[in-house]
Amino acid sequence: MRSDQIRWSHKSLEELREFWNTEIELALQRAGHDLEDKPTYQDLLDVGYGGLTYTLREHYEMTLSEFLESVGYVERSAEGYPWGIDDETTTEELESFIRTLERRQGLADTTVATKRSRLATYAQLYDELHGQANLVDRVVDATERAGEIRRVLAVFDELDADLGTDASKQRYLSDVNQFYSHLERRAIAAFNPTSRINEEYNWNREGKDNQPLSSEGVRRLYGAVESSEEELLVLALCAWGLRRNEVASLHVSQIVLEGDDPHIYFEERKNGPGTVALVYGRERLADHIDALGARDDEWNGYLFPSTASSSGHLVGETVQSRFQRLANRANVTVRGETPTSKMGRRFWYTTYMDAQKQLLENLDVIAGDQGSSDAGVVLENYLSEAERRKYRREFMRERLADVFEGEP
Repeated sequence: MRSDQIRWSHKSLEELREFWNTEIELALQRAGHDLEDKPTYQDLLDVGYGGLTYTLREHYEMTLSEFLESVGYVERSAEGYPWGIDDETTTEELESFIRTLERRQGLADTTVATKRSRLATYAQLYDELHGQANLVDRVVDATERAGEIRRVLAVFDELDADLGTDASKQRYLSDVNQFYSHLERRAIAAFNPTSRINEEYNWNREGKDNQPLSSEGVRRLYGAVESSEEELLVLALCAWGLRRNEVASLHVSQIVLEGDDPHIYFEERKNGPGTVALVYGRERLADHIDALGARDDEWNGYLFPSTASSSGHLVGETVQSRFQRLANRANVTVRGETPTSKMGRRFWYTTYMDAQKQLLENLDVIAGDQGSSDAGVVLENYLSEAERRKYRREFMRERLADVFEGEP
């Protein structure tokens, strides 16, 4: 496919990564680029794929460097690879595994880099969920098997929600499984907690997709809320697209409600620091914050406070259980089963993509007049960055209003 025929703006982030691995790297290699060196924007222009950077910036708020890191191009520091965890034993064994891939299995450097990146993502998620990425210490004692399998499953639940395709999930599982098998072969691990993880998810099922909640399902959920907390829970998952752990730990210091750009700020997110636009539900959020402050003079600032938790806020599993109780009360199912919180996030994602497609369809006529097959060219060349953001958010706001303000 010619570069000018690629509809960049219609691709999900995971699809862009897949396209990088299957198409762009091959084009760079054919052009003589050394794949051990991180490509530049000019390198992409030279092979006709400069449109990638615009899509990353406009639709995913990522730089090219951040995207390249996600596909394996990570700078080594003087202290070695930045695994992003503090557990020295785990870091040492991860490095040992990588050396095995490099020296004994003879894998290509780019393949090793991609595997390293996936393992780092897994370790960082484990650390985020469980407080410490002591992956090695927790598989030394066979009596810890049941507890560790539960912890590992929690990590793969997050990956299952975040990754777009079954193939991507399988690759993550394969790499993590290989690492634990490496520990077993060296008599370090007494068991491999990932050996039967695949049976939990049915990722091999042909045509399986991460099912989102339907618009009608979200409307019924919202119509069944009985408290401000439940209302905010549905908005956070379905209107703002937050992960359940992000919902659980929301703090008032992250919220910016004033001005023309209301948003939630995150210091640490999957792709680094970033913001989530509050295109819908700002007034409800403000009311909830006011109510919490008025109810308790010693409120700790968390939007979902908990006196039972040492952190002062709910945990992701509680968000999940409350969401599912609400779904049962509203009699909402997906394929006959109680929906999970990630299906709310998937609803947000599919709604955003639909809004983006609607915007592009409205620009197709202009694109045709300009001799372009991609309305994204009009977005980039004829609208300012502020105008592009404004139109995207208006289309998204209209779609969300149709759902949340309609009759259940």
